[in-house]
Amino acid sequence: MAAASQEGFKSDLIKHAMEVDALKFGSFTLKSGRISPYFFNAGLLCTGSILATLSTAYATTIAQALSTSINPFPTFDVLFGPAYKGIPFASTAALVLYTQHQISVGFAYDRKEAKDHGEGGKMVGVPLKGKRVVILDDVMTSGKAVRGAIETVRQNGGEVVGVVQALDREEVGQDGVSSTVKEIESLIGEGRVLSILKMRDLMSWLEKNGMKEDLENMREYWNQYGLK
Repeated sequence: MAAASQEGFKSDLIKHAMEVDALKFGSFTLKSGRISPYFFNAGLLCTGSILATLSTAYATTIAQALSTSINPFPTFDVLFGPAYKGIPFASTAALVLYTQHQISVGFAYDRKEAKDHGEGGKMVGVPLKGKRVVILDDVMTSGKAVRGAIETVRQNGGEVVGVVQALDREEVGQDGVSSTVKEIESLIGEGRVLSILKMRDLMSWLEKNGMKEDLENMREYWNQYGLK
């Protein structure tokens, strides 16, 4: 994929996310206690237009990584969307992978609580047993949610071969050194965590659009918590 095309869908995703307040700039207290100059809430990515943008971004990121000649992303069978936010991400990304990139994979998701009637159980979609699985995530902070998703896939007989997140905050952990992405890669393999957007992409977008105050706040936060 050409760099211009990649930058295009990144810019579109940022603009659409801001329009629905899924991406906000300001002052926000995170679960970690850090005061962040921005906040990303994937649960608000819930219109047809933004799902089209997001699913195209997920699919293009995956297709590009699969085709690279250096350390290519592993081939896989199933996209897994952890309940609840991940469900539309997995279903729409699977559709776009097929319609735009001719890559045919299944999708699956879990329930928060097991169903005690009908087919029962907690899993819906393609059975994971014996399958190579890629998990779609929104944003990793501590990595607790994606660790839980990895465990769910493994408990159901699947092998997690990758994770694709919408936004990489590019922050050090509580110890001031480690990276959540590296911690997850220690579980599934080096280079197996991809992201559509990174914190530096947000900073570049703010600079191009003349949002100087927000950019300065982001730079200060980066200097304190960003991965160097």
